[in-house]
Amino acid sequence: MIDVVMPQMGESIVEGTLTKWLKKPGERVERDEPIFEISTDKVDTEIPSPAAGTLSEILVEEGKTVGINTIVARIDEAGTGAKPKAEEPAAPPPPQVEAPKTPAPPQAEAPKAATPVPAPAEPTPEAPSAAETPADPAGPLSPLVRKLAREHNIDLGRVKGTGAGGRITKYDVEAYVSQVGAQPVAPPVAAPPAPASQPAAPPPVPQPVVSAPPPPPPAPVAAPATPLPPAGVAKTRIEPLSTMRIKIAEHMVMSKRTSPHVTTIHRVDMTKVAKMRERHKGQFQANYGFSLTYLPFVVRASVVALRQFPLLNASLDGNNIVYHNEINIGIAVALENGLIVPVIRAADEKNVLGLQRSVVDLAARARSRQLKPDEVQGGTFSITNFGSFGSLMATPVINQPQVAIMGIGTVDKTPVVIDDAIAIRSICHLSLSFDHRLIDGALADQFMSKAKQVLEGWSEEVL
Repeated sequence: MIDVVMPQMGESIVEGTLTKWLKKPGERVERDEPIFEISTDKVDTEIPSPAAGTLSEILVEEGKTVGINTIVARIDEAGTGAKPKAEEPAAPPPPQVEAPKTPAPPQAEAPKAATPVPAPAEPTPEAPSAAETPADPAGPLSPLVRKLAREHNIDLGRVKGTGAGGRITKYDVEAYVSQVGAQPVAPPVAAPPAPASQPAAPPPVPQPVVSAPPPPPPAPVAAPATPLPPAGVAKTRIEPLSTMRIKIAEHMVMSKRTSPHVTTIHRVDMTKVAKMRERHKGQFQANYGFSLTYLPFVVRASVVALRQFPLLNASLDGNNIVYHNEINIGIAVALENGLIVPVIRAADEKNVLGLQRSVVDLAARARSRQLKPDEVQGGTFSITNFGSFGSLMATPVINQPQVAIMGIGTVDKTPVVIDDAIAIRSICHLSLSFDHRLIDGALADQFMSKAKQVLEGWSEEVL
C-alpha cells in the first residue's frame, strides 16, 4: 500500500483543505494523474498520484482541513485491494429485494410492485449521460463537473479544459457559466410572467411623457418588470466563501495585525522606458512570442534598489532580523476567484527579457492552476501591478513574512513642468507599503528614490 499525504504547499503553510476527490475508491489511477484538489492561501491546485494502482481507501473527506503530511488516502499498487470493497456494497440490495417477497403470499401484487422498482433505478444513472456524452472527448470528468453541467444545462463539448491532459475541471465550468450566464435556466422561469409584465409596462411609459414629475415612478415599475422571476424569490442570495477566499482573508487580517503598515508614494517619469518599449515591442513580440510590458522594467529597478538597501529584502523572526542572500520577487497574479503570488527566483540574475519570460510563464500557469508548490514560496519582496486595471495608485498589504511590497500604478501621458516649460511625459506612481517595525520612512524613501533613478535614467537594452 502507498500512502497519499497532504503536501506542503509553502514554507509558511502548515495545513490545507481537500476540496475535491477526482477519483473514487476502486478506480484505477496512474502515476502523476491528478487524484484530488486542495486549496490554501497560497495555491489552489490538483495533486498528482504518487504511484500507479487502485485507489484503495479515502481517509479524508471533501471540505476537511488537515495538517501537512497527513495521510489522506491509500493506493494499492497491486490493483486488487479495493475491488472486493466495491463488490461488497452490491451484496446488500439482493436481500432487500427478497424481503418483500416473503410477505408476498397474502398480497399477489406486492412482488409486481417490487419488480418495476429496479427498472426505474437503472435509467436513473443513464439520465446524466446526456451531459456526459459531449464531455467524453475532453477526458475523464469528476462527479462535480457532471453535476454542474446538469444543473446549468451546459454542453461540455463547448467548455475548454485547463486541467491535466485537457481535462475539464469545476473551475472551467464555473468560468463558462460566468461568461455565458445562466441563460438556459432563466427563460423557463421568465416565460410564464412575461405576458403579465408586458401589459403592466405600457401604462407607466406614457406617464413620463405627459409630465416631468412622473419619471421617478416609471423607473421602479419597469425594473421589476424585467426581473419578474424574483416575484417568489428572495431578495438576497447567500453562498459560502471559497477556501481560497477564506485563506486570503485570514492572511490579510494576520498581516495587518502583525505589521504596522506605512505607505509612501513616488511619482516616476517613465518616458525613457516608454520610448524604448515602443521602439522594441514589435520585434520583441516577433522574436519571443509574448508582449513587452512595463512590469519587468520595474522589477529590474527594484532588484537594483534591493541590492543597495538589503533591509527591505529581509524578514523578522521575533526580535531577530533575517537577511536573505537571494532576491526572490513575488508577482501578484489576479485569478477569477482570488489572488496568488508566484515567485521569480534569483531575479537579480535576470535581464528584462528573462524577467518578462518568467512573468508570462508564471501568470499563465497560475491561471490554469498548474503551479508547483515551490513556485509560491520563498519570496523575499513582492510587487503588485494594479495599474494594468487602470488604477493610479493604491496601498497594498504586505505579504508576510516579508517587510515590504511595491505597487505599480498605470502609466499615463501627463503634462508636467520641466525647466519652467510644460512637457508631456509618461508618468507612473509607485507605492511602497513597508513594515514600520523594521523600516523607517527615510529608508523607504531612499529605496524608492533609487528605483526611480534607475527607471528615469534607463539605458539598458532589452533585446
